[in-house]
Amino acid sequence: MSAIDLYARPTPGFEERVAHALATLQSAALDHAGRIVQATSLGAEDMVLTDLIARHRLPIAIGTLETGKLNPETAALIGRIEQHYGLAVEVYRPQAEAVVQFVKANGEDAMYRSLELRKACCGIRKLEPLSRMLAQRSAWITGLRREQSGARQEVPFTDRDDAGRAKLNPLADWSWNDVWHYIATNDVPYNPLHDQFMPSIGCAPCTRAIAVGEDFRAGRWWWENESAKECGLHVSQHSDDAAASSLSQRESRTVVSAQAHVGAADVKPEGRAEARNDPSANSKTPA
Repeated sequence: MSAIDLYARPTPGFEERVAHALATLQSAALDHAGRIVQATSLGAEDMVLTDLIARHRLPIAIGTLETGKLNPETAALIGRIEQHYGLAVEVYRPQAEAVVQFVKANGEDAMYRSLELRKACCGIRKLEPLSRMLAQRSAWITGLRREQSGARQEVPFTDRDDAGRAKLNPLADWSWNDVWHYIATNDVPYNPLHDQFMPSIGCAPCTRAIAVGEDFRAGRWWWENESAKECGLHVSQHSDDAAASSLSQRESRTVVSAQAHVGAADVKPEGRAEARNDPSANSKTPA
């Protein structure tokens, strides 16, 4: 049974929530013209946002993190997006030397040995590439929803990150049923791993299927305490989790001192389209 069969159904107020999400995106595209990006995790929520951006031809760039540890099904979705919508996806990868040195020092499965090592791995594979994605940008868009976890119950529609950028969460009030109803009715491509009981998908070593009755994010870092289940992408440096993240961030900097010599303005997005060097020209409208 597919995720669509399991979850897609209309809920009261669905059309109003779609209209509000679209209005949020349209307003942000105007307010941050040429300096806004959707930071997509390639999950179901983010595919809804990508569809809204592409369907309404909004001048918002689409960017993702290819951590080097994604499932093949997740990585393949990048090309499916480009083919389906006729737009380019910015692909940001970790610094190769940082990964080599971290793995050499700690092994391929370091994430299982301690919270500090897992967060150090996230720092290298996610946080540093995200910093390049957001360089020279004044706003970014995420698929965060209040329903996803206890830590996200108060996710606002509009927020500010620690750098002062606008952080927009247009689906904050959407339910899981809303997400899949939109996907089903608009023929949105999605990760087939969702059909294997993986509602929240990250790197392959850190994601498993969930059982009936388990929480939405139970399959992420399942060996850790529930309060630790964030990688740092959506954690304010002023939050309680920031203290737990600080060691991993210091370790990330120590593991590869060469990173300190790479300025954000000097690093170009890696991957699928050479024309993405200029952040103001990162988005193409669908064909």
